Amino acid sequence: MASSQELSGFIRSTFRSVWALELLCHLRQNRDRSLSHDEMVSGLRGSDLVIAQSREALGAAGLITVEESGSARYQPASPHLERLSEQAETLYAKSPDAVRRMIVSAASPGISAFADAFRLRKD
Repeated sequence: MASSQELSGFIRSTFRSVWALELLCHLRQNRDRSLSHDEMVSGLRGSDLVIAQSREALGAAGLITVEESGSARYQPASPHLERLSEQAETLYAKSPDAVRRMIVSAASPGISAFADAFRLRKD
């Protein structure tokens, strides 16, 4: 099991948007088959562009395989990535706001620091 710091680092470095994490979860839930681009778009109710960008990022991270047709399948490159993916999905189901903040803070550290200045308490 990964430490909370390792899991947080994985989430911050792997997912540029919540859409990418949502796509990973969707592909994990359908791990027995490849999903076409249209199935991913309709399953997440996302745009073509967001799904395409998320699919590329997940493929580059070694979490999915992408076929020439654009269909994708959950297939992590290592057992370690499998464990991190599972833990990220579990944390997202349990504490979605905390995971969203991790992703957003990695994408926009200046905005997060500004917002944190107005927080009454730290989580």
